Amino acid sequence: MQVIFIYDIDLTDEKRGQKRLNKVRKIGRKYLTHIQKSVFEGELTEGKLAKMEAEILKVIEKDKDSVIFYTIPDGVKINRKLITDLPDPAKNVL
Repeated sequence: MQVIFIYDIDLTDEKRGQKRLNKVRKIGRKYLTHIQKSVFEGELTEGKLAKMEAEILKVIEKDKDSVIFYTIPDGVKINRKLITDLPDPAKNVL
């Protein structure tokens, strides 16, 4: 399945927030392609998605941080359009 992963880590307590942010980014890079600041996308099995979610839940503060997963089932065609002149960071992914 295709997965889009988006997060926003609360940086009110800058030191602790930055530490969580770095850990979440590292987990995202482990499983998906880093597209923009807090956006990742790629192909995952349900098992790998569950594993990724579990790793993230160990790091974040559920009452302060926002984490969103969009999942697109296999066989569903999605259209992705880059409308700027910047290189597409996922040109070999989707």
